[in-house]
Amino acid sequence: MLQIKNLKATIDGKEILKGINLEVKAGEVHAIMGPNGSGKSTLASVLSGKPGYEVTGGEVIFEGKNLLDFSPEDRAREGIFLAFQYPVEIPGVSTTNFMKTSLNEIRKYRGLEPISSVEFLKLMKAKAKLVELDMAMTSRAVNVGFSGGEKKRNEIFQLAMMEPKLSVLDETDSGLDIDALRIVSEGVNKVRNSKNAFVVITHYQRLLNYIVPDYVHVLSDGQIVTSGGKELAYKLEEMGYDWVTNND
Repeated sequence: MLQIKNLKATIDGKEILKGINLEVKAGEVHAIMGPNGSGKSTLASVLSGKPGYEVTGGEVIFEGKNLLDFSPEDRAREGIFLAFQYPVEIPGVSTTNFMKTSLNEIRKYRGLEPISSVEFLKLMKAKAKLVELDMAMTSRAVNVGFSGGEKKRNEIFQLAMMEPKLSVLDETDSGLDIDALRIVSEGVNKVRNSKNAFVVITHYQRLLNYIVPDYVHVLSDGQIVTSGGKELAYKLEEMGYDWVTNND
């Protein structure tokens, strides 16, 4: 599904990614871990097409297409979803209108008719239930007045609604208490299937107790320095990142 080959990227002239190589297949969950400043969020931003980042080398192939040729909007239409570390507020736009517009943009891109109001409401109720989202919240402006946990839950609700092929979760566990972490993780697990894939960026092994990865990769100084199974996350929790960088 996704092949990243020797990806290099800078921001404000400073090189952050220094040759990332990663392959993600359908049905897989890959966890990206690493110390602050290692390039984890930069990788998420580059994949989603966030402005301000300049790709200086390598390639990103998504389902046979050069992802770097696409605008951020078309990447979303192609099936890329980014769950933000700090979800933004959108005053004046209800979650319901935001989701219906987003869905219909994707459907239009794929040559489908707009979703009917009846079908949309049915879908929204089903997906809200997945993440235990109160339907009353969907009538409120996107993330405005939401707690940190509610914002993250709303992100996973959007993911469930849009059914992306590849979801990049950028420190979704940041700032969540144990109950919110469980609800958000269970929502991810419910939409996980053999046709989609996830890249989960996190500092902490605790998230991976809920969203069990197939592979764990450690990013350090802009490169993946080691990879392994879920056991690697436990070792990092016990020994810290110095163990990896000192044995690189």
